[in-house]
Amino acid sequence: MCYFNSLVAPKGATITLSGTTKQLDPTNRPLQSGFSYHNWPIVKGSTENFTIENAHWELIASWVKTTQEVQAGREKFNTLNATAERLFESKLFKPAALNNRCLVLSSGFYEWRHYKPAGAIKEIAYPYFITIKEQSLFYMAGIFQPWTDKESGETMDTFSIVTTKANAFMEQIHNKKKRMPTILTEAQASEWLNPCLSESKIMELASITYDANQLSAYTLDKSFRTASNPMDAFDYPELPGLI
Repeated sequence: MCYFNSLVAPKGATITLSGTTKQLDPTNRPLQSGFSYHNWPIVKGSTENFTIENAHWELIASWVKTTQEVQAGREKFNTLNATAERLFESKLFKPAALNNRCLVLSSGFYEWRHYKPAGAIKEIAYPYFITIKEQSLFYMAGIFQPWTDKESGETMDTFSIVTTKANAFMEQIHNKKKRMPTILTEAQASEWLNPCLSESKIMELASITYDANQLSAYTLDKSFRTASNPMDAFDYPELPGLI
C-alpha cells in the first residue's frame, strides 16, 4: 500500500515527459499522510501538453453528493490506493482507469516492516523510507476523478495511487501485505498518460513492479511522524539486512 508519501523539489526542479520539460513549484513535503486527505501534486493531460496540478488525495465517486457522505464513507473503506489487479472490476476505479490516468509525483514513500526480535512477545512494526537510487523525483501511476460537492458547488480533482504486487526488495519491507506503489520509468509514465491505451495495456502498466535493484531504503525512528524533519529521524535497530 502507499499511504505516506514524500515530495521535496527545490527551486528550478523539472520533470520531462516525451521530450517536454516543465518546471515544478518549489515543494517541501518530506512527509504527508494520505489520511490527512489534503492535496498532492499530480501530472495529468497528454505528454505533449501535460499540467502539474494539486488534487485531493482520495478518489471520490461521482455518485457521492456531499462532503458529509465522503466522510461517512471513510468509516467503511478508503480510496487512497487503487489495486492494479482490480482496476476494471470496480465501478469506482474503472472509469478513471480508462479515461483519467495521471502521475503522482514522489521523492520517496514510507512503509512498515514487521519483525519479531529475539525474546520479544510479538512482532514490532519498523518504519522505513524507500527511495530510488540516484533519482530525486519519480512517478507513481495514479487515476483521478473530477468531483463536485452538490451542496457547495465546489469542483475538484480527486485521485488514488495505483498499487501492485511487491518486488523482491519490497517484499522484505512490506512483508504483511506485500504491496508497493506502481512506480514508472519516464518512458512508462509517458505511455500511462496516452489517452488511447487498451484495457490490456493499462493493466500491463498498472501491474509493473519496479526494478528491485534500483530501490534503496533505511529505517526511521518510530517518532518520525512527529519530527520536524522526518528524514533526520534515523534509526538502526537490530534487523536482518535487506537483500
